[in-house]
Amino acid sequence: MPPRPHRRLVASATVIAALVAGFAPAAASAAPSHPAAPATTTERAAPAPDMEGVVGALKAAMAHGAPGAMARFTGPDGARSRTVGVRDRVSGAPMDTTARFRIGSVSKTFSSVVLLQLVDEGELELDAPVNRYLPALLPDERITVRHLLTHRSGLPDYTEKMFERTVPGFEAVRNRVFGHQELVDLSLAEPRTVEPGAAYAYSNTNFVVVGMLIEHATGNPVAKEYERRIIKRLGLRNTSYVHPDTRIKGVHVRGYLHPDEAGAPVVDSTEQTASWAQSAGAVISHPADLNTFMTALMRGRLLSPRMTEAMTTVTPTDTTGTRFYGLGLRRYDLSCGTQVFGHTGTVQGFYTYAFATRDGRRSLAATANTSNRGAANTALGGTLEAAFCGKKPPTARGFATPPTAEQDLPERR
Repeated sequence: MPPRPHRRLVASATVIAALVAGFAPAAASAAPSHPAAPATTTERAAPAPDMEGVVGALKAAMAHGAPGAMARFTGPDGARSRTVGVRDRVSGAPMDTTARFRIGSVSKTFSSVVLLQLVDEGELELDAPVNRYLPALLPDERITVRHLLTHRSGLPDYTEKMFERTVPGFEAVRNRVFGHQELVDLSLAEPRTVEPGAAYAYSNTNFVVVGMLIEHATGNPVAKEYERRIIKRLGLRNTSYVHPDTRIKGVHVRGYLHPDEAGAPVVDSTEQTASWAQSAGAVISHPADLNTFMTALMRGRLLSPRMTEAMTTVTPTDTTGTRFYGLGLRRYDLSCGTQVFGHTGTVQGFYTYAFATRDGRRSLAATANTSNRGAANTALGGTLEAAFCGKKPPTARGFATPPTAEQDLPERR
């Protein structure tokens, strides 16, 4: 369909921004890393998942403040699930892999899939300026659609200031309903991070604009496009986008947000509009649906081969040589040489990991019901190493215990 007319949007002043906590920009000259071809060896060559190690990582997340944690692994021998702790501190209900939770920035991969489908349909172009479709929205005509998906636009992350004080910031927006333009304006009131295309600088603003592009190109709310293009197509019965409803329907995990002050009581952050995040982080799902989504994406069920290759072509996000970002998709290189693609998610009260191998034969979804506890997030990331690399010698060292975990929201711990 031809682009719909869009009202002229008045941009705020252009200025330069602080990086999201936990990220170091890659050098501007960093060469993209192209995706590895799907494995040609049989799946039997892959190491068996170390489910004891997965449990150890879940327990480590609990030791760092999560009331509970869970993981679900799928592979050639079927699905294996593990849970520890509770999903509700008040009732004592145990963690449950059939329970729904907020997936935070894993939502960015959903948004990317929808946008890349629109590129395939000829509604958008990756290297076209955003302002071609949303006139005068952004203060720099050089910012392209691709820059948004790769976090190289230089647009400041409005959540830095919004959540400068973790709990007061959350309570101020818990029940607010923002429009896309309000969030963009909050971003543009802050200094720009980098020049367009120069370096990786993670920003939720990018995916708010992605949501605006989706709605402009389709004439539909983002929720409807998620539903018809991904959720119904894959039969994801426990995945939803309910913004601005505050509830998580059915059996669900309760999320707990740690204050910045040591010893202060945790806050039940389960009910919120998540309007501050929208297409950057407001999707609700559960482990089996996340396994299905990541598996389908890697197997080419959601995108054409051309768009799948574009999405999985990555550049470094730091200097470790193990972390990369494509188009709304992370790649982690594990200690055993396995590459996994997916996304991390942080939203108040929840940490999530959803990853799969490039051939889609193995996948892992894990969550812990806490946030503002970076050590818990790092510990939860250890599930990837255990699940995809299998058992290690006692002296082996690797990605299972990185010094810090990548954060999708600013954190004070």
